[in-house]
Amino acid sequence: AADPLKADREVVLEAVRQNGHALWCAADPLKADRELVLEAVRQNVDALQFAADPLKADRELVLEAVRQNWVALYHAADHLKADREFVLEAMVQNVDALQFAADPLKADRELVLEAVRQ
Repeated sequence: AADPLKADREVVLEAVRQNGHALWCAADPLKADRELVLEAVRQNVDALQFAADPLKADRELVLEAVRQNWVALYHAADHLKADREFVLEAMVQNVDALQFAADPLKADRELVLEAVRQ
């Protein structure tokens, strides 16, 4: 799309509703638009990788992504990867989510036991 269209919120919103990956070509200000990114993530959880960093730190938005697919934890901000409760939520989806957790959590005996039990 032409550059002006990449900055047109209405055009990009419609595009991400069709294919969340369309977020990758959106203008940077739109990658920071919470509503637009949420639409993209709902369509394709992998769209989280194209979101602006502050949105990758948005607990509620990233949690929604993680509940769709635990692999979204990979794109989460570091403080979320270090949040025990957040990582546990991802592990409900799949215990392999522990691989994307911060190193101290990978050494957390209770979390590792939880992973082994599942």
